[in-house]
Amino acid sequence: MGSSERSATDDIVSGIMGRWAAAFSKLDARALASLYARNAFFFGSNPSLYRGNDGIAAYFDGLPRWHSPTVKFTDVRTAQAAPDLINVAGTASFFVEAGAEPLTVKITWVIVREDSDWKIVSHHVSSKTPLIEPRTDAT
Repeated sequence: MGSSERSATDDIVSGIMGRWAAAFSKLDARALASLYARNAFFFGSNPSLYRGNDGIAAYFDGLPRWHSPTVKFTDVRTAQAAPDLINVAGTASFFVEAGAEPLTVKITWVIVREDSDWKIVSHHVSSKTPLIEPRTDAT
């Protein structure tokens, strides 16, 4: 993939992340759900799988009503997996309570072109804390 393709892919992802962060800061469930594909899968901060725009809106409607939540995406990596498919991995830090430590998670998205627009079709977050420590003697 040439550098112009990587740049276009990064711009697509950056745009979605910007809209996602803006909607999250208002806890706007409908605006957040609109960033997802009709048949999206969503694993967020609880063990339930949410499906589609209505399910995703229900997830965000169920969050506490924090005063001024924000999210910061870092360590973002993107890869164009196919002409209409982008793979994304990174870190998301959620700042939801003044003075509290952020909730920092690993995040992956799969983004697909749907109806001439780019939408998140798969969303998954997981703990940054290792669940299993790697072996130190592995070669």
